[in-house]
Amino acid sequence: MKKALLYFALGTVLSFLINYFFYSSENIGLDLYYAIAFGFAWGVAYYLDTPNFTLPQKLGLSFVAMGILVLIGALLFNLELAIPSVLKFSTVFVAYYLIASFRANKTLRD
Repeated sequence: MKKALLYFALGTVLSFLINYFFYSSENIGLDLYYAIAFGFAWGVAYYLDTPNFTLPQKLGLSFVAMGILVLIGALLFNLELAIPSVLKFSTVFVAYYLIASFRANKTLRD
């Protein structure tokens, strides 16, 4: 769990800094929200990367996480601005498992 929180924190900070310095949108709150979605994806992917979770459980929990992101984004901003957070989340989540699939043990935890 500690490493999952570390992945979340590092992903959030890195994403925010990249967005802030290279894309610099007008809304810092939105940049922070997207950065949190990015970090959340890394943290959740790392947390679920264990044999304790079956593939359907991983899929279901990732959909719950995306639903939480949309709900928070719709409450803070609007639905139109919340949808890109799901795209960021799902892209990172898929990338994590794609990278893991190239390893012999199919995990990035080791």
